[in-house]
Amino acid sequence: MTPARVVLAGVHGHGQHHLRQLHLLSESGVVELAGICDVRPVEVDFGTPLQSPDLRELIAKTGAQITIICTPIHTHADLAVTALHAGSHVLLEKPPAATPEAHARIAAAVAETGLACQVGFQSLGSAAIPALRELIAGGALGRVRGIGGAGAWERPVSYFTRSAWSGRRRLDGVDVVDGALTNPFAHAVATALALVDGPIAEIETELYRANTIESDDTSCVRIRMDDGLVLTVAVSLCAPERHEPYLVVHGDAGRATLVYTQDSVKVELPDGTVTTTVYDRTDLLDNLLDHVRTGAALLVPLERTERFTQVLDAVRLAPEPLPIPVRHQELERDGLGQVARRVLPGIAGVTSRSAERLALYSELDVPWARVELLAGDRRVARYETRPDLPATDSPRPYLYDVRTLGGVEVTEVRPADHVHHLGAGVAVADLGGANFWGGRTYVRDQGPTWLDDHGVQRHVAFPRLDDGGFAEQLEWIGPGGGLMAREERTVTVRPIREDAWALDFAFTLTNLTGAPLEINSSATKGRAGAGYGGFFWRAPGTSTARTTLPGDERAVHGSRDRWVALSGTDPAGRDWTLVFVQDGDDPWFVRVEEYPGVGQALAWDRPLLVEDTLTRRVVTAVVDGRLGRADAAALAAEVGG
Repeated sequence: MTPARVVLAGVHGHGQHHLRQLHLLSESGVVELAGICDVRPVEVDFGTPLQSPDLRELIAKTGAQITIICTPIHTHADLAVTALHAGSHVLLEKPPAATPEAHARIAAAVAETGLACQVGFQSLGSAAIPALRELIAGGALGRVRGIGGAGAWERPVSYFTRSAWSGRRRLDGVDVVDGALTNPFAHAVATALALVDGPIAEIETELYRANTIESDDTSCVRIRMDDGLVLTVAVSLCAPERHEPYLVVHGDAGRATLVYTQDSVKVELPDGTVTTTVYDRTDLLDNLLDHVRTGAALLVPLERTERFTQVLDAVRLAPEPLPIPVRHQELERDGLGQVARRVLPGIAGVTSRSAERLALYSELDVPWARVELLAGDRRVARYETRPDLPATDSPRPYLYDVRTLGGVEVTEVRPADHVHHLGAGVAVADLGGANFWGGRTYVRDQGPTWLDDHGVQRHVAFPRLDDGGFAEQLEWIGPGGGLMAREERTVTVRPIREDAWALDFAFTLTNLTGAPLEINSSATKGRAGAGYGGFFWRAPGTSTARTTLPGDERAVHGSRDRWVALSGTDPAGRDWTLVFVQDGDDPWFVRVEEYPGVGQALAWDRPLLVEDTLTRRVVTAVVDGRLGRADAAALAAEVGG
């Protein structure tokens, strides 16, 4: 048997694994390492391979039958297409491509050339996969309600700086998508998908990072199949030690646990019977060689990985990973005092709970999965970045569970009287014809009307996030899915005295429509006094004895004073006061009798035209107790700066 001529593209990093395997196969006469394609030459202690950074030329000179591609993720498509069109079969490292479009380019080259492209998901070469599929299909586990995956590994800080693309979502404007789910734990996702059939109906992602990187090091995904079956995978690279990743199949008559790195399947039945079987695994290069020589079926052909690329794309398009505050981490330092490793205490248990409950991190009450703000050492607010709300609420990020230093809650979310009121945030009744307030839209000469005009504020990233506040990037997306505006939001909290703290909320809205963008309100359409739109704070409707300053509701509603205050008493009899201070002179929108709420009225009685950008800032003093006019004025002067 003539040895198959092989070219290895990418010999550093994980390429060393392939080089060692090729060494063994060359000694047995199965392959000949004919060439190495890399931008950096390498010394090889077996054979005399040609070396060149030009893959097409190298394949032409060597006549390589097979090319192994083990290069950065964002180079996979170009190199795979090049190798295929040069006449070489391909073993392509996972993930196969950084985007569905890149995946499709490879698929087109496979179809055009008739050559093979095997994707390097080694776990899919295990006989455990068909055995477990047969177990599920045969009903041995009863009705399967879902499959949960978990994995927790340790990685030093240096792991994320080992190359220019490590820990990156994109590089020089090109998608890379090097995250925990899409690269080191890609096998967990691919293996879970290999156990089920049918198309994907929905993908939910939650991405976090403890390390100072661009991509995620701790993340989870929930995949809902078209038939309703749920798959979850929760992983992290911030464990104190390695925990073998696994998948657990939940059936109503038993469960099966696959440790895919060990090819073992443990089956547990209600009668107490437990069996563990370790299966053989076929090497994917061996399988590709067999395919080339005998026509044997490929174990992981490119088309088998299309659903994985769908999941990767959901990760690619997801908001930037949320930073995990340092207070939730344990830092291991080197001899020079530099951070060598970041550990999330108990993370292996968290991933296991996710696999058991088929839950996302945010559903497991994990402290670092919440955005919380602290004034000093006291938590005073939480922030929701991805609310699960109906479209009619105009979903948007908001502050909630805002409390005084004494623990009195001063915000309310989705109250029965106005379910689209969401704590404290930014809401506009009519931005260029789109409803970013929620609820019905006021139509001139018709009144409040349900229209299909609701927009969404989408969290994109936190350029800064710590216990004292954040800087946030958001997109304002219209009802047709078009991007209308981009927002830069900054929120900062600070204690100001023993019974009070201040929330500094500023936002800049940038018009992206290419034409002047008009802000309207119900008032500009004929409903007098209903000029609401801008920063808005909904206080608890359960509060009693509600009052306003510097005058009553009639006096402050529509006023352009620099400050306005709202006070109330909670059901436990504790008084609170909110003092709102603005930078500009917008009219105040104030409600007390109908419900307690204060906000800006950007379009009080006439439309506001946004040519380019709109910037506003409101500082709110959150106070225990009920203030008089003089005290409120003094506090307003203090916090307003």
